[in-house]
Order: sequence, then C-alpha cells, then structure tokens
Amino acid sequence: MATLPPLLLHAGAPLAPHDLWSAWSAEPLFALPLAASAALYARGVHALWARAGRGRGVHGGAVMAFALGWLALALALLSPLHPLGGVLFSAHMAQHELLMVVAAPLLVAGRPLVPTLWALPRRARTRLGAAARTPAVASAWRWLRTPLHAWWLHVGALVLWHLPVLYQATLRHEGVHAAQHVSFFGSALLFWWALLHGRATRRGAAVTYLFAAMLATSVLGALLTVSTRLWYPAYAATTAPWGLMPLQDQELGGIIMWIPGGMSYLLAALWLLARLLRDGAVRERSPRPPRAAAPLGRPA
Repeated sequence: MATLPPLLLHAGAPLAPHDLWSAWSAEPLFALPLAASAALYARGVHALWARAGRGRGVHGGAVMAFALGWLALALALLSPLHPLGGVLFSAHMAQHELLMVVAAPLLVAGRPLVPTLWALPRRARTRLGAAARTPAVASAWRWLRTPLHAWWLHVGALVLWHLPVLYQATLRHEGVHAAQHVSFFGSALLFWWALLHGRATRRGAAVTYLFAAMLATSVLGALLTVSTRLWYPAYAATTAPWGLMPLQDQELGGIIMWIPGGMSYLLAALWLLARLLRDGAVRERSPRPPRAAAPLGRPA
C-alpha cells in the first residue's frame, strides 16, 4: 500500500517560498480573540482614565507593553510565520518563542485584568468579583500562581510537546496544534504573572525561577542542535524548497530555542535582580525614624 505524505498544518500543498508573503491569515480562531482582547483593553483604559485620571490604575508604560505584546501575538498567529511552521521546524520554534518569551511577558506587564474589568458593565464586574472570591476559585488561583507550580506547568508543557510522538501529531491535526499553542501561551502567561506580579518578585525568588527556566530551555535547545538524528520526520520532505536539509533546519530551530529563547529568561532575571538591588539601596539610604525615648524610670 502506498504511504501517504504527512498531513501538514493547513490542508493542501505545503507552503512554497513564492507564496510566503501572501500567506497572511485572518483565521477566525485567532483573529476574533485578538480583536476582542484589543477592544476590551482599549475600552477599559479609556473608561478608567476618564474616571480616575490619565495614568491612574494602569500607567502609560503598561499600556505600551500590552500593545507590543499584542502585536507580537498577532505576528505569531496571523503572519506567514504560522503556516511556515508547518514546513520548517526553525520557523515553528521562532513562533513558539514569540508566544512564550515575547508576547506573554509583555501582555502580563500590561496588567490586562484591571482594564478588562473596567470594560465590562458594572453588573458583570460584580458577578465576576463574587465568582473570584468563592473558595474553590480562590484556592485554585492561589495554587496556579505559586511560582513553583507555574514553573512546572510552563517547563512541563515545553518538554512534553517536544516529545516526537506529540510534536508529530501537531503537524497532522489542527486541533492538536491549537492545543499545543494554548498550553504554551497559557502556561507562559501564568509563569510570567506569578513572577512579575507575585510575592516571588519582592523576595527575589523570581530570579531563581527565571534561571531555572533558562536552563531547561537551553538544555532542550542544545539537544536539538547537536543531535545527528531527525526528531520530527514530518519535516524531512518539506525543507528542501527553502534551501535547508532537514537536520540543518532542526539545528537552526534548536539554536533559536537555545540562544534567543534562553537569553530572554536570563535578561529578565538580570533585570529583576538589578531592580531588587536598586530598591535595597534606596531603602538603605532612606532616613530611619528616630527611636522613641524610653519612659522615665526604665532603662533605655
């Protein structure tokens, strides 16, 4: 019986170089949530600033971070990079890094919850607030935003989806591929939220978790780079039109994960460390309140 070629992402012929710049997508699965998130955030910022004053509740830097994160997310999901990931492993890695170490931290830095809530009607905000305070939801959120748990979910998703059996499935089934992206992006949002907005940032533990994430990403990227075996045979027949041998494509993808991906966590860790040192120096220079005098008749 004849062997069928792998069913690559987006049914039809694999993407060819001459079709690259016409491969922009407005796929509703991605375009509609992106449009809705931008509209809610913009509406919420406008309502919040109209009520409290410009820069109150969410500052201009956060708005800029959200806008840049949204653009990175749109680039990853709607640009030709998305279908290119079906024919080049290296392009798929670039897409994943955009989702996890560019879009996710920028969106988290944009503090999206406050503007989104302000974009909703008051009754909806009240119901959501009541639901968030229920014991089950509050307990689940406390567990998820614990840095150790968030780290395991994020790194676990990264490692599991790069197992050949699961990764090959993403290239053959659109639903599996969507699940991969949701788990990558969702776990990255949770990880960056736990580190940037949680107690771990104030205690310095966030630096440790970022170094640990860098180590996990770098090891996996290095293994892909130095391997002499093709991990994902589905790419064996699709790289030649792009001037790459399958192993060269795998090496390039491993380097993207190893160096730019790993360096992103390292730079974030160094930035947090510098901020902690600066805040500590400010506290040291701050004048301390005078010590209260001891009452008469008692030793000081």
